[in-house]
Amino acid sequence: MIQSVKKFLECEDGAVTVDWVVLTAAVAGLGLAVVAVIISPMSDQSESVSTYLESQPIEDTF
Repeated sequence: MIQSVKKFLECEDGAVTVDWVVLTAAVAGLGLAVVAVIISPMSDQSESVSTYLESQPIEDTF
């Protein structure tokens, strides 16, 4: 029984999986943080572009 417990504690097969889960969660969190920071200025910029485009006259003659 003691040998089985020692063998279980020395086994590192799942350690890589845990590392990948942590790294993936960190990348996803970083992506969400970037989106949260960028979304307000992008909204303001798109409103400026929309206003400019709406103010341009449309010529329908050649």
